[in-house]
Amino acid sequence: MTRGLLIVDVQTDFCEGGRLGVEGGNAVAADVGKVLMDRPGLYTHIFVSQDWHNPPPDDNGGHFALDGHPDFIKSWPVHCVANTPGSDVHPVLMSALAGLGSTGGVTYVRKGQGRPDYSAFQGLVTNDERPLTWGLSTHGVTSLDIVGIATDHCVLASGRDALTLLHQHQGAKPGGLREVRVVTDLCAGVNQDASREALKELETFGVVLTKARYL
Repeated sequence: MTRGLLIVDVQTDFCEGGRLGVEGGNAVAADVGKVLMDRPGLYTHIFVSQDWHNPPPDDNGGHFALDGHPDFIKSWPVHCVANTPGSDVHPVLMSALAGLGSTGGVTYVRKGQGRPDYSAFQGLVTNDERPLTWGLSTHGVTSLDIVGIATDHCVLASGRDALTLLHQHQGAKPGGLREVRVVTDLCAGVNQDASREALKELETFGVVLTKARYL
């Protein structure tokens, strides 16, 4: 299989100290970076998604609670505004990605500009303005590992969309996505109970749950 990696929203605003910091976010950035540096060539291609929202007064389709009263379900404090430090990939992870050199390509996918996207599959490849599905196909990815933030939100949504692709290709001719894995210890969630339920749902419908040591 041709294995790809999808890194979901490991951004400054989603790690400790950010506007919507998730406990364990800094550790995820460091641990994903360590896997990439310790195992060069593990992945044929790497896809990195970023929340990429318009600044206020745009509420990005109701995603920003501009009244100051987010419900933390469908509306959130202002975060990951495009071209601000909060939208940057975590610097530790970015350093690891920059250090890959010729061992693997990296594609960046931006989502949520003017609308409340959660799944990386809703985003567009930077500079190409094409969807993530196009990127997976272009690079011949048949097995996809998913890591990132947050387990119970954007990792869950991205996993659901990856499952849709997986099921579309079952029984079809060779090619297309054949396996989806979530590396559970390279993810961080907002709510631990909700994160456990998210992983249980993904596993029930065909995602393989694994750990970094088994990669």
